[in-house]
Amino acid sequence: MTSIDRVEADVFTIPTDAPEGDGTYAWESTTMTVVRVFAAGQVGTGWTYGPAECGSIVHSTLGSVVVGRDPMDVAGTWELMVRAVRNSGRQGAVGYAISAVDAALWDLKARLLGVSLQALLGAQRQAVPVYASGGFTTYDDRQLEEQLSGWMDAGATAVKIKIGESWGTKPERDLARMTQARRLIGPDVALFVDANGGYTAKQAIGVMRDADDLDVRWFEEPVSSDHLSELAQVRAAVRAEVAAGEYGYDIFSLRRLCESGAVDVLQADVTRCGGITDWLRVAAVAASFGLQLSGHCAPNLHVHVAAAIPNIRHLEWFHDHDRIERKFFDGALVPRDGVVTLRSSALGNGLTLRESEAEQFLVKSYR
Repeated sequence: MTSIDRVEADVFTIPTDAPEGDGTYAWESTTMTVVRVFAAGQVGTGWTYGPAECGSIVHSTLGSVVVGRDPMDVAGTWELMVRAVRNSGRQGAVGYAISAVDAALWDLKARLLGVSLQALLGAQRQAVPVYASGGFTTYDDRQLEEQLSGWMDAGATAVKIKIGESWGTKPERDLARMTQARRLIGPDVALFVDANGGYTAKQAIGVMRDADDLDVRWFEEPVSSDHLSELAQVRAAVRAEVAAGEYGYDIFSLRRLCESGAVDVLQADVTRCGGITDWLRVAAVAASFGLQLSGHCAPNLHVHVAAAIPNIRHLEWFHDHDRIERKFFDGALVPRDGVVTLRSSALGNGLTLRESEAEQFLVKSYR
């Protein structure tokens, strides 16, 4: 029987191309842990955007669970990983590490079978809707205009900018930036905003009232997704669809968000919620509540699994992660006219790590 030979994890820190920030946090670099799983001369690749500790967790805890396992039994290996971290808890870096390994396992399985990942998962479509995402609160007017103009040139049908600046203390600037965005994209492109939990419920409702003439279609995390009653209060009071779920770390936390009636669209992140294995389960839970699912960030990890579910709304084509994935991987996809089209002829996820390009950003390697 073919078995998994080894697991490798590399931690990279990549500077942003300009300072980035949202309603509650600012950063000038992004940390990424890339996991590779080897069996029978093939390699599967997955990754997560999280703290450097993710690599250590893969090496110290998860690797010994995975090595020797049948690469065809991804669900069984996933279950063993979850059991192995019982006393550590799945939140945060632990869950991110599991997610990266799981994504690598699915890629490995597809390659061993000689098929694309979307074929293995059962693709229902070859093109997945996407929206362009960035518009950081740290951008000045010129930077925002340049980014929005680039998205328009690529045929974007929806764009998202960050608001809630400085924990909601600069609503006038939030409104000015939304007004600038609407002016630049015109009336036919959907305008999305993301407060990253920076507002109180009353602030969020007030901002949407003041922005009523801007036709904002999507209001992401107006308040923290930990505050379900306040999130539901905002949803009931605004015209824009309310979305949350990017910080859901397993099927149970995301089910609670569905049950609360606090969102119009559920979000989930394959690099956080338990990888492809649990993302598929989350999609089924969302469907049972009549909700569509939107993939959060890490665009090239979401496309294949998004193509496999009936209730996909769209994927977030996030500027920072798109930039990194194009730099790090041969085969990275590029959206056009509001969709990204998968390559059915590519094996697995269709990506190959450019080791020479990535090496300059290497922080720690676990072998």
